[in-house]
Amino acid sequence: MTQIPFTPRGTLTQDRPLSDLTWLRVGGPADWFFQPEDADDLSAFLAALPRDLPVFPMGVGSNLIVRDGGLRAVVIRLGRGFNAISVEGERVIAGAAALDAHVARKAAQAGRDLTFLRTIPGSIGGAVTMNAGCYGEYVADRLESVRMALRSGEIVEKPAGELGLAYRQSALPEGAVVISATFRAPPGDPDDLAQRMETQLAKRDATQPTKDRTAGSTFRNPAGFSSTGRADDTHDLKAWSLIEAAGMRGATRGGAQMSPKHANFLINTGGASAADLEGLGEEVRKRVFQNSGIELEWEIKRIGDPAP
Repeated sequence: MTQIPFTPRGTLTQDRPLSDLTWLRVGGPADWFFQPEDADDLSAFLAALPRDLPVFPMGVGSNLIVRDGGLRAVVIRLGRGFNAISVEGERVIAGAAALDAHVARKAAQAGRDLTFLRTIPGSIGGAVTMNAGCYGEYVADRLESVRMALRSGEIVEKPAGELGLAYRQSALPEGAVVISATFRAPPGDPDDLAQRMETQLAKRDATQPTKDRTAGSTFRNPAGFSSTGRADDTHDLKAWSLIEAAGMRGATRGGAQMSPKHANFLINTGGASAADLEGLGEEVRKRVFQNSGIELEWEIKRIGDPAP
């Protein structure tokens, strides 16, 4: 295992299990796990790392499968020093560790509309990295700039237009760690925004397995867009409809299951391994391709090594 010739102010742990940090509750240990104290601590740590040591920024693990053999890398997870939220006129500035839902609520209280973030699981760093979206609105629609620490340790601010934001993806520099994001949020009446978010939550809870161990949507929609919620929204190229047409709603492998409530949600029913979950997902992809000729792409990020 590569040693780290630097003692940070934050917490650095060797062989840290990751399963308790992911929503699916699976996965082996990371060689190193670092929780920086602040941006300066993060910058100094990255600058001191050996160049050949991979870095993986981790949010709250809401969209992640860590394989059972763990991860040969330094996992960096931002905590309380990176979760501040402020509203300055039409701008909302959120730390990368701030939860999407908290950002939506705080913005609404100040009369600023980022309501699309309310039902997106996870934190702002992950939302930026995957250009998260809901009800036809995306991070790219509201994002102005991102502050990040590069793998070299340099801290830079990049305008949204340089991040390659597309449906469920971005082109952030390899090993870069998002520190904060600045959004331009249109005005809205706080009470109206609060009511809209309550309606969105009710719809989500009625249609998605929110009480199960999931990682959000398993596969990207081949249609290339999120559900809009409008009556004229088309469903023929939504991942859930393709999975259902292939007969895989409710399919199981070990402790893994495609949710009977929403076919595009992979759940850990209890005792599933990462191999169970990923294996079931791959079986779904195979069956959908056989049935429709469409190759589903994973939306859940899968990292690490399989069990030896």
